[in-house]
Amino acid sequence: MGFAEKSCVDFVTVLASKEPVPGGGGASALVGAVGTALGNMVGSLTVGKKKYADVEADIIRLKKDSDRIQADFIALIQRDAEVFAPLAKAYGLPKETEAEKAEKTRVMEAALKEACSVPVAIMKKCGEAIKVIEEFAAKGSKLALSDAGVGVLFCKAALSGASLNVFINTAAMTDRAYAEDINRQANALLNEYEPLADKIFKGVKDQLK
Repeated sequence: MGFAEKSCVDFVTVLASKEPVPGGGGASALVGAVGTALGNMVGSLTVGKKKYADVEADIIRLKKDSDRIQADFIALIQRDAEVFAPLAKAYGLPKETEAEKAEKTRVMEAALKEACSVPVAIMKKCGEAIKVIEEFAAKGSKLALSDAGVGVLFCKAALSGASLNVFINTAAMTDRAYAEDINRQANALLNEYEPLADKIFKGVKDQLK
């Protein structure tokens, strides 16, 4: 059974244990899925309402986008565990001889690059989700506006959380050019979507107050 198929209780229990997976990446993907689903719920509560008939086509489109993003997040929970497990093993490789040190460096570098790929994907997916929730907040039922606010806050948390998994791995890489390229990608995503998420959340909060 994959981590995405576990109950909430089982997932949280193993997350709290000393097991190497799931970790922050998988947790970020889960939080992103929950945040996206909250936006999707806004859409579900809007479709079919006469008051919002003029935006119904937009809401249906947004719900389809949300369904896809949610599914991608769920897949990334398991994928993060799959790419981190080899890295966890690599840390335990022997390094007594020069040959062992060289082999460990080689294995570690490959594992670090693979482990970085998923949190970067999670960050990109969070950006998609934040933009979708922005539209839900603007066009969806005002009775569910708070859910859009919670959803965007969760997606921002997932974005920021996944970035830490990127930076901890790039910091350990010997290929600094590759590491800095990944860091630039992550920072660009943070710079674009954290302020947008803050703006959406503030807009929701101001309306509710």
